[in-house]
Order: sequence, then C-alpha cells, then structure tokens
Amino acid sequence: MLSDPMTLYKLMNLYMLKQVNFPLTNAQLTEFFLQHEYTSYFTLQQALNELQESGLVHAESSHNSTRYEITKEGEDTLSFFGNNISPAIVEDMDSYLKENRFRMRNEVSTISDYYKSTNQDYTVHCEVREGKSSLISLELSVPDKDQAELMCSHWEARSQEIYAFVMRTLMRDQSE
Repeated sequence: MLSDPMTLYKLMNLYMLKQVNFPLTNAQLTEFFLQHEYTSYFTLQQALNELQESGLVHAESSHNSTRYEITKEGEDTLSFFGNNISPAIVEDMDSYLKENRFRMRNEVSTISDYYKSTNQDYTVHCEVREGKSSLISLELSVPDKDQAELMCSHWEARSQEIYAFVMRTLMRDQSE
C-alpha cells in the first residue's frame, strides 16, 4: 500500500480511465470518490490537475464539463505502479464501473458546446460519439448567446431524433 494518499488517488484515476473505452467526466470521477468517501472534492481536483500537467491524462473541456482520457504515458505509469492499489479499492472501482458503465458511456456520448465566432455571432457545436468515432457532428450559427445555450441544453435529449431524421432524409430516394 502507498504511504502517499495523493499518489493513490492519481493511480485510482488512471485505473478507472484505463478500464473504460470512453472518456470520463470530472463529475463521474468525483461521484465515485465522494460516494466511496476516498477523498474530498478539492483533493481529487488537485490529483486530476497534476495528472494532466504531467501528461498522464488528457482533458477536453467545454462550457459545461471536462472529459478525461488516459494517455499512453498514463497507461505505462499504471502498468508500473498499478499493483500498489489495494485489491479492496480495485474491487470498489470495478463494481462501480460495472454498475454504471452504460449510464456513464451515454453521458459522454453527446457533446454540445458553443463559442463566439469572428463575425460576432455564436457557433454551436453538437456531436454524438461512439467511442472515439463521431456519428454525427453539426455546427450551427446563431445570433446570440441565449440561443446557443438553449440549443446546447436541448442537444442531449433530442440528438437521437435529429440523427434519425438526418439519416432518413439523406437515405431517402428522391423519387419517393
């Protein structure tokens, strides 16, 4: 067992990221650590920041979330030091991931964000991913921030319907 708790928290994050084939959000990692009372929110954020600064995880941030993925260097570090995580903690992480994998994958598969463009309107980016592949990606220009935020907030609930409509429309024979 490790004498430095921060090192343990970092290894635990690496382990969880390695066990899934999709990114995990800050909220998802936080939920596990707080639910199991391993550490505080602020200590977890410090561990994630240090992992990112050292290149062991890659973070992708948007207006409403940060998604983490393990890097090759993170995988190498985990392979060298992962056996320092106690079997009981590994069991906690494995159980949590098994129980929540489907929900967590769905939470990170729909992405929406917006930014101010050079001509002073807003560009809304909406995407559905399956693993690392993009199933659909849309960029739409809207005149103001309120509309951009509204579109982003609706994307998760309506993305499947929009994807189905686009596929149906593009696959339909024009003679119909």
